[in-house]
Amino acid sequence: LTLLTTMADDFPIHQTHAYGKLILFGEHFVVYKVPALVGAVSAYTDCKVEYLNEPGLEVVDNRPAVPLYKEQKMEEGMEAINLTLKHLGVDTQKRGMKLTFGGDLCCASGIGASAAQVVSLARAFNVVDGRSMTEDEINAAGYEGEKGYHGTPSGIDNTAATFGGLLRFQRTDGAPIFDKKSLKSPIRIVYASTGITASTTKVVGDVRAKKEADEAWFANLMEQYKVLVEDGQTAVEAGDLMTLGKLMDQNHVLLQELTVSCKELDDLVAAAREAGALGAKMSGTGRGGLMIALTPTEEIQSAVADALGELAPQVWKTTFA
Repeated sequence: LTLLTTMADDFPIHQTHAYGKLILFGEHFVVYKVPALVGAVSAYTDCKVEYLNEPGLEVVDNRPAVPLYKEQKMEEGMEAINLTLKHLGVDTQKRGMKLTFGGDLCCASGIGASAAQVVSLARAFNVVDGRSMTEDEINAAGYEGEKGYHGTPSGIDNTAATFGGLLRFQRTDGAPIFDKKSLKSPIRIVYASTGITASTTKVVGDVRAKKEADEAWFANLMEQYKVLVEDGQTAVEAGDLMTLGKLMDQNHVLLQELTVSCKELDDLVAAAREAGALGAKMSGTGRGGLMIALTPTEEIQSAVADALGELAPQVWKTTFA
């Protein structure tokens, strides 16, 4: 395939940035239309579109990733790209194209890499076709793409990827409700990967099956969570990091009871607390993927990162601001 245009040389790649995310509160519960709190990280995925002189779709994936992530997610990723293109009315059989994904967001279960990919794709077409799409329209395209990875996505990942910042998010029967939160001061976070890639579709399906098998058990956990997320929002808005950390610890216990944590996550959570984190929990799908730790100072952030580095294959520091 040969390129029809040299747009690659001057493509405004910075206009396609879509951010990763970390869930503070709400994994799995958010699927059932209760609020969640999610923070976007500064790392991003970008996307370049080049048209070809013959039909077809070529995808180049230059995103950094934990080992085997891209291999295990390849089929879901192509489905997500095709769903996004279909939503945007793009037919690669009529006009071929090459998509190149890059950026500095390291793909791992829990960081919202799939949402960042499809949101960056929507942004790229907004640029290359001069569509003047609103942020809501870009977010909607990202949601459609997320179905390729997640079956029935909550919408939280694509919303964080699109809008950034710290968000309160809630599914409804219609459009999701989200409210951007302002922070009194930046919240320092360390996050670490277990190196295990989990299937969100499978884990969400397992939780649904457990819920349907024992509705009373799930309802009890849900009621505990609903109190916890409201207390968490109050702590975030007040800048009360001590309380926020304790609530993160409590959320991790609920996720253990949901059976979505694992030994690798639990070990990282314990190590972070021992190194001085105010609180720590798994973040995202679970059964692998990521955990996050709340660190009040730069010194403690570095100490926690060093401690996690003894156990985890990848560790990152970031800030919610």
